[in-house]
Order: sequence, then structure tokens, then C-alpha cells
Amino acid sequence: MLTAARINVGLAARPVANTSSRRNVSAKAESRPIWYPGNEAEVPEYLDGTLAGDFGFDPLGLGSSPEQLAWNVQAELIHGRLAMTAVAGILYTSIAHSAGADVPEWYEAGKVYMDKNPEVSFGALVWTTIALSGWVEFKRLQDIRNPGSQGDGSFLGITDDFKGVSNGYPGGKYFDPMGLSRGDEAKYAEYKEKEVKNGRLAMVAFLGFAAQYAATGKGPIDNLAAHLADPAHANFVHNGISVPFISN
Repeated sequence: MLTAARINVGLAARPVANTSSRRNVSAKAESRPIWYPGNEAEVPEYLDGTLAGDFGFDPLGLGSSPEQLAWNVQAELIHGRLAMTAVAGILYTSIAHSAGADVPEWYEAGKVYMDKNPEVSFGALVWTTIALSGWVEFKRLQDIRNPGSQGDGSFLGITDDFKGVSNGYPGGKYFDPMGLSRGDEAKYAEYKEKEVKNGRLAMVAFLGFAAQYAATGKGPIDNLAAHLADPAHANFVHNGISVPFISN
């Protein structure tokens, strides 16, 4: 009887909250798409589906800290927007260059500009970029720590027109002239989801453009044309770099 009592006490002492929490996490994961269907039990508790583009993917636990998660969300959003802008610009200049226009490829643009404007100091460009970008990043960090604080009129006396809908999502007539953040909440959530997805795709695309240039020395449109002309040989397997033990 003493042994049975000890077993009962041990069973009663087992934590029930963790099991319930895991079940709650699994239930939430099952009600939304995740990156690895059927692996709901591994979805972290802090990725509960409330964030735009949240598919429960964080194998390294980079967002386990609430403060770090807030920063990572904004970092991904900003890098995604930069990548979308960069990819659009790269494709435009690559198409124009391939069509014979006097437009340099993206990897030559900086050198071409400096050659045409020798009076401009490269060091001045670098430090100006660092100063302006640093100021913007500092303001963004302050807004993450204290949401809405950057619309207090400290910049040229502007207040409401600089206040965003939430962190990373500006509003007002300057940053949302079409009113996409106003109106139907479901539509707004859809816009946010699409932005994150396209931003992730653009970051991968930019990495691909850089890798293509390192391997072939050409822009994306020239590489695409070469691949379409000879898909069996103009690919990553036969470029002599991506798979080094296979020669052309």
C-alpha cells in the first residue's frame, strides 16, 4: 500500500500544465497552415499565428525572447521591403541593358556612377549613408520600444501624419496615401501576409542574383536567356562553380 501511495503521489505531482499547453499549441497549429504539416507539436508557443507570415518556423529559437522576437519581426519586414525594391530595380536595369539601353547592370552601377562623377568622394557617400541610415534605424528602434513615440512632433513638428497603424506599418497621408491600412481588417491582414511572403521571396531572389553573378559574371536576364537557349548545359550544375567537380 505504501508503494501504491508513492506511485499515486508521483502521478499527482506530474506537471499537467505542460501537456495542456502543448495541446493548445497543437490545436492552434492545426487550425492554420504551418511550414511542416503533421509536425504541430514542434511549433513554438510564441508563434501562435498572430504574426503576419507566421508558419511556426523557428528551429533555432531565435524568437524565444519577446524583445528579440519584436526586433526580428521588424528586421525581416524591413529587409523584405528592401529586397523587393532591389529585385525590381535589378530586373528593370537588366532588361534595359539587354535591350541595348545605356544602363549598367546592377553589379556595375556603383562603379559607373563613380567613374562619371569623379568629384564625388566615395568615403563621403559611405559615411553619409551610415549617418542617415543610423538615424532612421535609431528612430525605428525607439518606436519598437515605445510604439507611437516617433509621431510626437519632434521631426519638423509633424505628429499624426507620421503615426503608424502599428510597428513597421506606417499610416497617414505621407506613408499610406491609398488608405490600404484603413477599412476592412481582414483585407489589411491579407495585405500584411502577402507583403511578408513576397519579401521573403525577394530576399531569396536577391541571393540568387548575387550567386549567379559570382558564378557567371552576368545579370539575371542574360542568365535566363542563356538557360532557355541551352537548358541542359546553362545551369548551376555546369557553371563550373556551384558543383566544382563537374566541368563544363
